[in-house]
Amino acid sequence: MNKIILKLFVTGRTLRTKNAIANLESICKNELDDQYELTVIDVLERPQLAENEKIMATPTLIRELPPPVRRIIGDLSDQDKVLIGLDLQKPAGEE
Repeated sequence: MNKIILKLFVTGRTLRTKNAIANLESICKNELDDQYELTVIDVLERPQLAENEKIMATPTLIRELPPPVRRIIGDLSDQDKVLIGLDLQKPAGEE
């Protein structure tokens, strides 16, 4: 498995931000072992990066590698939806 490159765009140090980071770290730890690289970007501190990625809402998670690029918006609390959205798990019933 190649390394999965993830970027999480957040706004400030809010409860929503903390929850999204905790949810994502849990998913990565439980499902991806050490096969990922995660960067957390605060759009208040790095607005140009957010503009470059056309971030319209936070939290937004982007899977840059492997292609194709995938995006998920929200607090990442539903692990199955996050894994399916990142194309790391097939929906139930699909093989």
